[in-house]
Amino acid sequence: MRNSRLNCLAILLAGGEGKRLGLLTKERAKPAIAFGVKYRIIDFSLSNCVNSGIKTIGILAQYRHHTITSYIGDGSSWNLHRAAGGMITVLSPAKRNEERNIYRGTADAVFQNLNFIKLHNPCLVLVLAGDHIYQMNYRKLIDYHIEQQAEVTIASTEVPWEETNRFGILNTETNGRVIDFREKPKKAPNNLASMGIYLFHPKILEKYLQQDQKNPQSSNDFGKDILPLMMADNRRIFAYPFRGYWMDVGTVRCFWKANMELLQENPRLELHNKDRPVYTAGVNQPRYYRSGRKIKRSLVDSGCRIAGEIDHSLLFNGVDVGKGSIIRDSIIMADVRIGTNTTIEKAIIDRNSIVGNNCRICPSSNKGDDLILIKENSIIPHNSIIESTGKKTAAGPLHEFLRRAVKGGDAYESAVYRF
Repeated sequence: MRNSRLNCLAILLAGGEGKRLGLLTKERAKPAIAFGVKYRIIDFSLSNCVNSGIKTIGILAQYRHHTITSYIGDGSSWNLHRAAGGMITVLSPAKRNEERNIYRGTADAVFQNLNFIKLHNPCLVLVLAGDHIYQMNYRKLIDYHIEQQAEVTIASTEVPWEETNRFGILNTETNGRVIDFREKPKKAPNNLASMGIYLFHPKILEKYLQQDQKNPQSSNDFGKDILPLMMADNRRIFAYPFRGYWMDVGTVRCFWKANMELLQENPRLELHNKDRPVYTAGVNQPRYYRSGRKIKRSLVDSGCRIAGEIDHSLLFNGVDVGKGSIIRDSIIMADVRIGTNTTIEKAIIDRNSIVGNNCRICPSSNKGDDLILIKENSIIPHNSIIESTGKKTAAGPLHEFLRRAVKGGDAYESAVYRF
């Protein structure tokens, strides 16, 4: 059992475009998005590997892959560099004759990198999603897999009933063996969802990946194609029950919600647990403000200059908030500059943006479930109003404001998301 634990190779899927995150993924890969003031989304899966003793990892990147590669570097921020006994490799799609250089689906991504898996000759292959927020001890998953004599084990968790159509839903026997799997059903038989975490024996994985490639109608996806193939062959598939915090931040709503949950007095996600730390390339330690005259119920990173009021919000590194401005229920990403007497509520302002004086960015009063997202590098002129029903700018100051803008700035782009 000990050898199986140590000789486990992790394959981290980080290639999706993340269209459901809208403007947040316009210039970067989904796993590279900043989260919780000092982290990136990919930090959580990588940290889980390190804390579980898995130190050989292949990251399958495609969309905006440079944002993953530049962030990972040599892996030293997660103790995954060679000097620490680790190996982390970012793998881009292999060219196929006349075809475009792409991964056609999650299963195809792993298939294109079978040689990487064979090179390391692991006892087990752990396939992970790179866009989930959670802390898991993969050693327990491996132990469960071995005890059940499983051929593939799927990490599972219960999700809200109204969200079951977003996930693969599992039906199991009392011993945990999967007897039915439905990918994103319109009407789910239960709410036990696949977490997109699969533990395979390498030969089984290779067999079904190759079989899937022979089907021209396949979407080359683990949930849609590989698992149904295995179910049809009555393979030993088991569901590992996970009871901790887990959030698929694949939508703007879920991303905002997961960040806001960090502001609870006792958040379920334990970012500062010494037994299972979350490693990151960020070096700053944000400060949590429980109460105060100007800042309360908020996480604020270092380098912020605040002359206004902050309530129930997250401010990333280097944010400036002018006098008389109010930030509430919002996420303000790195190096955003906010002018004076501006109000921002239920919004995500992406990095390097500039918000002028006397602006109002918040949902309309009759649209309480709306959320406003401002794209990175946006420039919002003085006296602008951005709300659920539209946007208004003062034509006069616009030209002058753009002319004075920092290099690389752009006219703003925003979107409204309804929960």
